[in-house]
Amino acid sequence: MSPGFLAAGLPVPHGFFTREGGVSEGPYAALNCSLSGQDDPGRVRANRAACARVLGVAPGALLGLVQVHGTAVADARTPWTEAARPTADALVTDRPGQALGVLTADCAPVLFADARAGVIGAAHAGWRGAVAGVLEATLEAMEALGARRADIAATVGPCIGQDSYEVGPDLREAVLTRAAADARFFGPGQRPDRWQFDLAGYCLARLREAGTGAPAALFQDTLAQESRFFSHRRRTLAGGGPLGHQLSAIALPPG
Repeated sequence: MSPGFLAAGLPVPHGFFTREGGVSEGPYAALNCSLSGQDDPGRVRANRAACARVLGVAPGALLGLVQVHGTAVADARTPWTEAARPTADALVTDRPGQALGVLTADCAPVLFADARAGVIGAAHAGWRGAVAGVLEATLEAMEALGARRADIAATVGPCIGQDSYEVGPDLREAVLTRAAADARFFGPGQRPDRWQFDLAGYCLARLREAGTGAPAALFQDTLAQESRFFSHRRRTLAGGGPLGHQLSAIALPPG
């Protein structure tokens, strides 16, 4: 199994994993890494352990969160158990041998690294979290551990693409209330009073505005690639049902 997608700017082990290569079955096939769904927990743990091995860390060293579309950042220097996952949407560490993971199924995963300082981070950025400032909060938490913003590489991983992401007035109003210039991330929708939103481009711009040293985005559309990615919007358009999530994770090699 491979991570699926790598980012040249991230100088430490990392992976934007796809849904391919795991042991889950049915609608969760195959590399579902969500501990919060209805998939068999043993299969999910096996999938997460396989991802940890790809990153070069022990299975228990791959830390995750209970994600809620907010801006809280967890300090992962003191690890937690699976049952004690904190409620947050980003996590940071400077401890070798740890891996930080976030789960997505259309939202944007963002991985961060300051290789010089030995500080990494990972964030889950749905539109609400991105607008509210989860990416900037992650940068601030990394700086508290000794990172320099100008030295931080950050990459926006696979998420729903603009052509696939029709949104309504509530989302557009929230984005434009913060900055009217962000109207550039909206294209004409397919229906009246609807727009196509560029989530990856928006996150990339927020990273640039925040002074991130090397921001990038992969621009891989999760909805459009059913064989590679789980997608909440695809599931909704199909009338509902079970949903898996792919993992994006970054690690500091063991010392």
